[in-house]
Amino acid sequence: MSTILQQAEHMAEDQLKRMRWALGLSGVLSIVFGIVILVWPSISLFALVLLYGAFALVRGIFGLAAAISGPIKQGRDWLAVSSVASIVVGVVVFFFTDMSALALLYVIGAYAITLGIITVGGAFWLPLDSGDRILLALAGLVSIVFGVVMFAKPDDGALVLLGLIAAYSLIVGFAELAVAIGGRRLLQRGSAEYLRPTGPQTSS
Repeated sequence: MSTILQQAEHMAEDQLKRMRWALGLSGVLSIVFGIVILVWPSISLFALVLLYGAFALVRGIFGLAAAISGPIKQGRDWLAVSSVASIVVGVVVFFFTDMSALALLYVIGAYAITLGIITVGGAFWLPLDSGDRILLALAGLVSIVFGVVMFAKPDDGALVLLGLIAAYSLIVGFAELAVAIGGRRLLQRGSAEYLRPTGPQTSS
């Protein structure tokens, strides 16, 4: 019996690590994307389209792989929805690599608003502690505000918009990374639920 329990614990720990690493990797990708924009302010529109498409696609693929491969229900649906949204955006961007700067801004804005709504929903739906819940909700609100700004101010200067994109990516990336690192309690709680006996209980 102890061997079976140990195997179940190891399997749960492996799946939970995938979930945690998926969120952390998403944060790292956002941070890297923001840094690239900051150090490459003269980036061409075509290069920016390709870079953003790759960022969204890789982010979505890794997240979806972690969501599908894990039997833990807590957080899996949320991660899957967020990842599918990223994949859709990545595919659309690569399919229309000749899009105008205005079209790209609208795509980025729509993606930010969608991701923000999903993130805020996850902050209330996931069994996080108060600190991680607030942090994730703030990241979602920042994403929504950024998306609205993209739609409201599409004619601002290129450097201003690139600066906003970089700042948004860095803020969201650090928030996701912080939740992933501090989210060990969430994952441990999910492990306990996964290992909880489902059979009839006997009272002593």
